[in-house]
Amino acid sequence: MSPRRSRVLLAGLLAATLSGPALAQTKPAAPAAPAAPAAPQGAAITPSHLALAKEVMLSSGIARSFDSILPAFGEQIKQAAVTRPELTKDLAEVIEKMQPELELQKQRIIEVASRIYATRLTEAELRDIAAFFRSPSGKRYVETQPQVLDDMVQAMQTWTQEVSEYMMVRVRAEMGKRGHQLQ
Repeated sequence: MSPRRSRVLLAGLLAATLSGPALAQTKPAAPAAPAAPAAPQGAAITPSHLALAKEVMLSSGIARSFDSILPAFGEQIKQAAVTRPELTKDLAEVIEKMQPELELQKQRIIEVASRIYATRLTEAELRDIAAFFRSPSGKRYVETQPQVLDDMVQAMQTWTQEVSEYMMVRVRAEMGKRGHQLQ
């Protein structure tokens, strides 16, 4: 999913979260870090294993998807307050003042994501993957990834529509052979 599509999805999720009493809370609890899966067969993750996992996660471009999430939350909060224009200036200042805290929140999810990589891939695999992302081809892969994902999402939408229509035509034809008419 492209970062742009991720923002739209996250904005929708945030809108659902902020509707009603959630916006009225004055002192929200600190968000809990998502749980990472356990290491395979109880294996401990070494610091070097985790460092490689973090390098892969960062160099692969996955971390940049987190960069669009926090501003989307801020924009969604501003949109929720649109009915109270007198809050606009203060709200913008509060959100701006929170940037260091939000950066810490982003670092938390980066650590969680790194741990997830470390639980799914061996240190040797991560070393190979990290070497790829350091290579010119790996860097080019990361550079083109957003456009490729956008193109893939578009292609998937077209494909989904075409297959849906094809399947309906085929099902109707086959059901017609059995004496059933479908609309």
